[in-house]
Amino acid sequence: MSAPTSIGSDPVATNIVWHEGVSQEQRDQLTGQKGVTVWFTGLSASGKSTLACALELALLEAGKRAFRLDGDNVRFGLNKDLGFSPKDREENIRRVGEVAKLVASSSTATLTAFISPYLADRALARQIHDASKIPFVEVFVDAPLEEVEKRDPKGLYKKARAGIIKDFTGISAPYEAPENPEVHIKTNEVDIPGGVKILVDYLAGKGYI
Repeated sequence: MSAPTSIGSDPVATNIVWHEGVSQEQRDQLTGQKGVTVWFTGLSASGKSTLACALELALLEAGKRAFRLDGDNVRFGLNKDLGFSPKDREENIRRVGEVAKLVASSSTATLTAFISPYLADRALARQIHDASKIPFVEVFVDAPLEEVEKRDPKGLYKKARAGIIKDFTGISAPYEAPENPEVHIKTNEVDIPGGVKILVDYLAGKGYI
Protein backbone atom coordinates (compact mmCIF):
# COMPACT_ATOMS: atom_id res chain seq x y z
CA MET A 1 0.00 0.00 0.00
CA SER A 2 1.41 3.35 -1.03
CA ALA A 3 1.60 6.27 1.37
CA PRO A 4 -1.94 7.65 1.68
CA THR A 5 -2.82 11.27 1.10
CA SER A 6 -3.14 12.95 4.50
CA ILE A 7 -6.81 13.31 5.47
CA GLY A 8 -7.59 15.87 8.15
CA SER A 9 -4.64 17.08 10.20
CA ASP A 10 -1.08 16.07 9.41
CA PRO A 11 0.81 13.63 11.70
CA VAL A 12 2.31 15.28 14.76
CA ALA A 13 5.59 13.42 14.28
CA THR A 14 7.82 14.88 11.59
CA ASN A 15 10.68 12.36 11.53
CA ILE A 16 8.66 9.55 9.92
CA VAL A 17 8.92 8.02 6.43
CA TRP A 18 6.37 5.74 4.75
CA HIS A 19 7.82 2.25 4.20
CA GLU A 20 6.80 0.52 0.97
CA GLY A 21 6.22 -3.23 0.88
CA VAL A 22 3.88 -5.63 -0.90
CA SER A 23 1.60 -3.67 -3.22
CA GLN A 24 -2.18 -3.82 -2.94
CA GLU A 25 -2.36 -5.42 -6.38
CA GLN A 26 0.11 -8.14 -5.37
CA ARG A 27 -1.76 -8.84 -2.15
CA ASP A 28 -5.14 -9.05 -3.88
CA GLN A 29 -3.72 -11.36 -6.54
CA LEU A 30 -1.99 -13.67 -4.07
CA THR A 31 -4.97 -13.91 -1.71
CA GLY A 32 -7.53 -14.13 -4.50
CA GLN A 33 -9.71 -11.48 -2.95
CA LYS A 34 -10.05 -7.70 -3.03
CA GLY A 35 -10.18 -5.66 0.15
CA VAL A 36 -13.35 -3.66 0.82
CA THR A 37 -14.96 -1.93 3.76
CA VAL A 38 -18.71 -2.40 4.21
CA TRP A 39 -19.86 0.41 6.51
CA PHE A 40 -23.18 -0.30 8.27
CA THR A 41 -24.87 2.83 9.62
CA GLY A 42 -28.27 3.29 11.26
CA LEU A 43 -30.05 3.88 14.53
CA SER A 44 -29.39 1.75 17.59
CA ALA A 45 -31.40 -1.49 17.29
CA SER A 46 -31.85 -1.06 13.54
CA GLY A 47 -30.04 -4.37 12.99
CA LYS A 48 -26.53 -3.22 12.03
CA SER A 49 -24.57 -5.61 14.24
CA THR A 50 -26.92 -8.53 13.62
CA LEU A 51 -26.64 -8.06 9.86
CA ALA A 52 -22.86 -7.56 10.00
CA CYS A 53 -22.43 -10.73 12.09
CA ALA A 54 -24.56 -12.75 9.69
CA LEU A 55 -22.68 -11.42 6.67
CA GLU A 56 -19.32 -12.13 8.30
CA LEU A 57 -20.32 -15.74 8.94
CA ALA A 58 -21.70 -16.17 5.43
CA LEU A 59 -18.49 -14.89 3.87
CA LEU A 60 -16.26 -17.02 6.09
CA GLU A 61 -18.33 -20.13 5.35
CA ALA A 62 -17.89 -19.36 1.65
CA GLY A 63 -14.11 -19.36 2.13
CA LYS A 64 -13.76 -15.57 1.99
CA ARG A 65 -11.69 -13.38 4.30
CA ALA A 66 -13.94 -11.25 6.50
CA PHE A 67 -13.59 -9.36 9.77
CA ARG A 68 -16.13 -7.32 11.75
CA LEU A 69 -15.55 -4.15 13.77
CA ASP A 70 -18.43 -3.44 16.16
CA GLY A 71 -19.36 -0.06 17.62
CA ASP A 72 -19.64 -1.26 21.23
CA ASN A 73 -16.67 -3.62 21.07
CA VAL A 74 -14.10 -1.02 20.01
CA ARG A 75 -15.09 1.14 22.97
CA PHE A 76 -13.74 -1.55 25.30
CA GLY A 77 -10.23 -1.05 23.93
CA LEU A 78 -9.19 1.18 21.04
CA ASN A 79 -11.74 3.89 21.84
CA LYS A 80 -12.28 3.40 25.55
CA ASP A 81 -11.16 6.99 26.15
CA LEU A 82 -14.07 8.39 24.11
CA GLY A 83 -17.60 9.29 25.12
CA PHE A 84 -20.59 10.34 23.04
CA SER A 85 -20.13 14.07 22.62
CA PRO A 86 -20.08 15.28 19.00
CA LYS A 87 -16.29 15.71 19.21
CA ASP A 88 -15.78 12.21 20.64
CA ARG A 89 -18.12 10.69 18.08
CA GLU A 90 -16.08 12.32 15.33
CA GLU A 91 -12.82 10.93 16.70
CA ASN A 92 -14.42 7.52 17.21
CA ILE A 93 -15.34 7.30 13.54
CA ARG A 94 -11.99 8.71 12.37
CA ARG A 95 -10.10 6.01 14.27
CA VAL A 96 -12.42 3.26 13.09
CA GLY A 97 -12.13 4.52 9.53
CA GLU A 98 -8.36 4.24 9.72
CA VAL A 99 -8.48 0.76 11.28
CA ALA A 100 -11.06 -0.45 8.75
CA LYS A 101 -8.84 0.78 5.92
CA LEU A 102 -5.85 -1.12 7.32
CA VAL A 103 -7.84 -4.34 7.73
CA ALA A 104 -9.35 -3.99 4.26
CA SER A 105 -5.89 -3.40 2.80
CA SER A 106 -5.05 -6.97 3.88
CA SER A 107 -7.48 -8.10 1.13
CA THR A 108 -10.23 -8.67 3.67
CA ALA A 109 -13.90 -7.75 3.60
CA THR A 110 -14.06 -5.44 6.61
CA LEU A 111 -17.51 -4.98 8.13
CA THR A 112 -18.06 -2.01 10.42
CA ALA A 113 -21.27 -1.68 12.45
CA PHE A 114 -21.48 1.82 13.91
CA ILE A 115 -24.36 4.24 14.38
CA SER A 116 -22.02 6.89 12.92
CA PRO A 117 -24.80 9.49 12.96
CA TYR A 118 -23.13 12.38 11.15
CA LEU A 119 -22.83 12.76 7.38
CA ALA A 120 -19.50 14.55 7.71
CA ASP A 121 -17.95 11.78 9.80
CA ARG A 122 -19.01 9.06 7.36
CA ALA A 123 -17.73 11.20 4.50
CA LEU A 124 -14.36 11.38 6.30
CA ALA A 125 -14.29 7.58 6.65
CA ARG A 126 -14.95 7.31 2.92
CA GLN A 127 -12.20 9.85 2.12
CA ILE A 128 -9.72 7.84 4.22
CA HIS A 129 -10.47 4.81 2.04
CA ASP A 130 -10.50 6.76 -1.21
CA ALA A 131 -7.03 8.14 -0.45
CA SER A 132 -5.70 4.57 -0.34
CA LYS A 133 -7.90 3.32 -3.20
CA ILE A 134 -9.76 0.92 -0.92
CA PRO A 135 -13.44 0.42 -1.90
CA PHE A 136 -15.97 1.80 0.60
CA VAL A 137 -19.56 0.54 0.61
CA GLU A 138 -22.03 2.45 2.76
CA VAL A 139 -25.00 0.37 3.91
CA PHE A 140 -27.97 2.23 5.38
CA VAL A 141 -29.62 -0.15 7.84
CA ASP A 142 -32.96 1.59 7.98
CA ALA A 143 -35.71 1.12 10.54
CA PRO A 144 -38.28 3.68 11.76
CA LEU A 145 -37.74 5.19 15.20
CA GLU A 146 -40.97 3.66 16.48
CA GLU A 147 -39.77 0.23 15.36
CA VAL A 148 -36.35 0.42 17.00
CA GLU A 149 -37.96 1.72 20.19
CA LYS A 150 -40.17 -1.38 20.21
CA ARG A 151 -37.15 -3.62 19.78
CA ASP A 152 -34.90 -1.79 22.28
CA PRO A 153 -32.94 -4.97 23.23
CA LYS A 154 -30.60 -3.10 25.60
CA GLY A 155 -33.27 -0.86 27.13
CA LEU A 156 -31.40 2.21 25.90
CA TYR A 157 -34.34 4.04 24.33
CA LYS A 158 -36.33 3.69 27.54
CA LYS A 159 -33.45 5.21 29.49
CA ALA A 160 -33.02 7.97 26.91
CA ARG A 161 -36.71 8.87 27.07
CA ALA A 162 -36.40 9.01 30.86
CA GLY A 163 -33.43 11.36 30.58
CA ILE A 164 -31.04 8.85 32.13
CA ILE A 165 -28.90 8.66 28.97
CA LYS A 166 -27.88 11.98 27.44
CA ASP A 167 -26.91 12.61 23.79
CA PHE A 168 -28.71 9.49 22.60
CA THR A 169 -29.02 9.26 18.83
CA GLY A 170 -32.58 9.53 17.58
CA ILE A 171 -33.88 10.91 20.87
CA SER A 172 -31.66 13.70 22.21
CA ALA A 173 -29.00 13.70 19.47
CA PRO A 174 -29.47 13.76 15.70
CA TYR A 175 -29.08 11.01 13.14
CA GLU A 176 -28.27 12.21 9.63
CA ALA A 177 -29.43 9.53 7.21
CA PRO A 178 -27.23 8.69 4.21
CA GLU A 179 -28.11 10.64 1.09
CA ASN A 180 -26.81 8.14 -1.45
CA PRO A 181 -25.77 4.83 0.16
CA GLU A 182 -24.53 2.01 -2.02
CA VAL A 183 -27.00 -0.34 -0.30
CA HIS A 184 -30.25 0.50 1.52
CA ILE A 185 -31.81 -2.24 3.65
CA LYS A 186 -35.09 -1.67 5.49
CA THR A 187 -34.99 -4.17 8.35
CA ASN A 188 -38.68 -3.79 9.13
CA GLU A 189 -39.33 -5.18 5.63
CA VAL A 190 -36.36 -7.50 4.97
CA ASP A 191 -35.23 -10.26 7.35
CA ILE A 192 -31.58 -10.98 8.14
CA PRO A 193 -31.09 -13.80 5.58
CA GLY A 194 -32.68 -11.55 2.96
CA GLY A 195 -30.38 -8.70 3.92
CA VAL A 196 -27.33 -10.95 3.72
CA LYS A 197 -28.34 -12.08 0.23
CA ILE A 198 -28.69 -8.46 -0.90
CA LEU A 199 -25.20 -7.69 0.39
CA VAL A 200 -23.53 -10.84 -0.96
CA ASP A 201 -25.07 -10.23 -4.37
CA TYR A 202 -23.86 -6.61 -4.33
CA LEU A 203 -20.31 -7.52 -3.27
CA ALA A 204 -20.08 -10.34 -5.80
CA GLY A 205 -21.46 -8.13 -8.53
CA LYS A 206 -18.73 -5.57 -7.86
CA GLY A 207 -16.03 -8.25 -7.84
CA TYR A 208 -15.14 -7.71 -4.17
CA ILE A 209 -15.69 -11.35 -3.19
